[in-house]
Amino acid sequence: MDSEQPEVVESGGGVAPPLPSLPQLIAALPPKGACWYCDKPLDAVRRFCCKSCCVAYAEEAQYNN
Repeated sequence: MDSEQPEVVESGGGVAPPLPSLPQLIAALPPKGACWYCDKPLDAVRRFCCKSCCVAYAEEAQYNN
């Protein structure tokens, strides 16, 4: 008996469309004076208070799409 595993080939039929890249996702959000992820008050230019909130927002957006 062979102990080799059969090769798995993924079909292209059920593949989700690619998500927008992180810069495109961020650019689509208007500044609102608070972090889009944790609602910490910000100036009128920034969208996120820190890099971790930005990454968490992108992960959540990917999960919900």
